Amino acid sequence: MQRREFLQGLGATGLGCWGLGHLSAEAEQPKAKAPSIDIEQYRADAVKRWENDIAKLEEKDKTEKHPDSSVLFVGSSSIRRWDNIATDMAPYHAIERGYGGAKWSDVAIFAERLITPHQFQAAVFFVGNDISGKESDKTPQQVVALFANVLATLRKHNPTAPVFYIAVTPTEARFEVWPKIKAANTAVSQFCAKTKDAYFIGTESVYFDANDKPRADLFVDDKLHLNQGGYDRWGAVIKSHLDTVLD
Repeated sequence: MQRREFLQGLGATGLGCWGLGHLSAEAEQPKAKAPSIDIEQYRADAVKRWENDIAKLEEKDKTEKHPDSSVLFVGSSSIRRWDNIATDMAPYHAIERGYGGAKWSDVAIFAERLITPHQFQAAVFFVGNDISGKESDKTPQQVVALFANVLATLRKHNPTAPVFYIAVTPTEARFEVWPKIKAANTAVSQFCAKTKDAYFIGTESVYFDANDKPRADLFVDDKLHLNQGGYDRWGAVIKSHLDTVLD
């Protein structure tokens, strides 16, 4: 499928036009009261598990040069594994800062180190591991509160940049907990709709088949991570939203 045909398909499903509707709705709705959460409860585990990964990203900060008009991408392995991010997001210059297994609870701990070294015109987040069928899974309210915490950190550094939250993707590997993931997606979408310069990017219809099951042909063998076809669709949806807001 050619990129132009796929983008036309986005418009037909309403995905390509979501940003416009959100922009008008944003002006009509009251500002969201950011939920609070004590992130210190997550610090010890975050540092133990991810300090080395964050340090490696900081080494990249020392050697890479990026224009102030860049778009910052922060998140979990789907960001880290996105080999074609530069071409998929062109003409936007992408700064990729992803690490495998990221959760909002550790992104919140490392937010200053992930965000403040960079100048950017927009930031995009995809963090897909807070609900995976474990006892430690977050509630939708906790996901919203952690995202709000990261957003507050970002706003101290860049008060005006649009911030995009990519919905967690429906996958066969975690389909048993899809209702909980979807509830968290919905909660974040509602928060973004009432928060200035915050945008939710819904993706589930791109990855569902006619029977509302994840399309196996868009994922690698682990049934969790995207293959090239999955990234082609993901990239097109994300870029469509960037175009709507940034153009």
